[in-house]
Amino acid sequence: MPDWIRRTALVDILGTDFSELNEDSLYRNLDKLYPKREQIERDLAEREKTLFNLDDMVYLYDLTSTYFEGQAETNPQSKRGYSRDKRPDCKQVLVGLVLDREGFPKAHEIFEGNRQDRSTVDEMLQILEKRTGKHPGSMVVVDRGMAYEENLEQIRAHGRHYLVAGRQSERNGWLDDFEEEADWEEVIRMPSPRNPLQKKLGVEIKRRQKGSEVYILCRSEGREEKDRAIRVKQEERLIKDLERLKGRIEKGHLKKAEKIHQAMGRLQERYPRVARYYRIQYQAQPQGLSWQEDLEKKAIAEKLDGSYILRTDRQDLTADEIWRTYMLLTRVEAAFRSMKSPLMERPIFHHLKHRTQTHIFLCVLA
Repeated sequence: MPDWIRRTALVDILGTDFSELNEDSLYRNLDKLYPKREQIERDLAEREKTLFNLDDMVYLYDLTSTYFEGQAETNPQSKRGYSRDKRPDCKQVLVGLVLDREGFPKAHEIFEGNRQDRSTVDEMLQILEKRTGKHPGSMVVVDRGMAYEENLEQIRAHGRHYLVAGRQSERNGWLDDFEEEADWEEVIRMPSPRNPLQKKLGVEIKRRQKGSEVYILCRSEGREEKDRAIRVKQEERLIKDLERLKGRIEKGHLKKAEKIHQAMGRLQERYPRVARYYRIQYQAQPQGLSWQEDLEKKAIAEKLDGSYILRTDRQDLTADEIWRTYMLLTRVEAAFRSMKSPLMERPIFHHLKHRTQTHIFLCVLA
């Protein structure tokens, strides 16, 4: 960092002599900044709201992981878990970020690296209320990893509405509606100002009511090809790993039934998209492993390639408004990309908890 600063125009802009700057002084500044994080985040959010006339009616929440260089043994939050960075070999922390509909940060929090997304929702809502107030009637938008019934109840308990992507098991129940050609409407998607020549993929939506909830059925030609390609690739990998596990069992390298069942469970966790279409069985005498394809389940999945559902308790919104509001979640994804690449959030070289948290806080500020 000191060498980088000396190569920039900060010396001229700030009129400061950085010749004596070293990393220890920067670390000490992190220590001073740490206890002021919440106040800074709260004050900035309030100032941005005033300057840009922002409302408090839509909150976009998502998580990502960021990994450590080294073991980070002095940080109790550093754990191994599902890595969005494709670095399962490294310890990590989870970063939860809440933006408003315009993409301005409202709150963030650092969680243990092995936390499940769904377990963070209530805690994040409490943090959000401390930063911005309660704002009853506002809407929280999250992806399917946080769309469990317990999460929806937590959002309702805070006096807010929800908009979530339905889980795959829910989608299957709407198969007849997806196949019925009536009532579909096309979403008009304008080219991005940053890429006016880009051709937007076609999306069709259909509104359905179920009790007090609204479901938006969505299908996309481009997503259909992507879903099929992902499923085929994961299926090939699952079969390859099953063959490898079968070989270990037959050669006697893996004998204990408990260990074998654990290995089977890990494969099902690694390939959740396709493992549900296979019945995997372990036979003790003689020892062996077999699997059988569930053709009926797989046929349903193939029919639903390219389709997904959105679910909300806001009955006053049109299908188009609901779809466009959910798509705002891409702003959180864009924020994570900015933090990880140009802002160099990862890998984390700090091993102390408070310095790790302040390092990530600076990336959120930037």
